[in-house]
Amino acid sequence: MTRPQPDLAQGWCALSALHDRIEAHIERALQAAHGLSVREYSVLDVLSGQHGGDGGHLRMNELADAVVLSQSATTRLVNRLEERGLLTRYLCPTDRRGIYTDVTDAGHQLLTAARPVNDAALREALDEAERRPALAPLVAAVRAL
Repeated sequence: MTRPQPDLAQGWCALSALHDRIEAHIERALQAAHGLSVREYSVLDVLSGQHGGDGGHLRMNELADAVVLSQSATTRLVNRLEERGLLTRYLCPTDRRGIYTDVTDAGHQLLTAARPVNDAALREALDEAERRPALAPLVAAVRAL
């Protein structure tokens, strides 16, 4: 069995650490301010970008890909957000097998209120990670995107 190159493995560990630190920081901020998880915020954010034209709505598998969750986890998450009145579902008008999910007015209001918290927490987490030599190059790469 071939072992990964040490630099490659260290880079992966640093990237994973950066992701985990950022996600945990944003999670705490969103939970404290709005009772939202990072995943819930991500689903609302992705779905808020939908439009009524061709290809404007995401199917559940496309949403799962966009938020990097399994289809079953995405369905459970959408169910919870629907129960909270933040999402609504309806049948696709051209394909009765397809179900679309839209953000409700309450969901848009919550997303609008949560976006500055998310953005500030992201900046704070990046600033904090940048002070760690192993993470600083990755932070620079994220900022350059």
